[in-house]
Amino acid sequence: MPKRILNGTVTSDQNEQTVTVLVERRYTHPLLNKTVRASKKYRAHDPKNEFKVGDKVRIQECAPISKTKRWEVVAN
Repeated sequence: MPKRILNGTVTSDQNEQTVTVLVERRYTHPLLNKTVRASKKYRAHDPKNEFKVGDKVRIQECAPISKTKRWEVVAN
């Protein structure tokens, strides 16, 4: 099974080797037929601490690295 890749924006880089990425998705509401924006934050592994707040990044699924990290930064 292929690993999922998501696009998002870095919202926090305060932790060592970790960034928080906000991923936004848009979908049509089934009843209202209106486009709805839903967002979710993921904690991703950034081993070189190279990404800063506001950077656009791509994250990919990986094996659990810590209690909350299941994603790794692929590229920007």
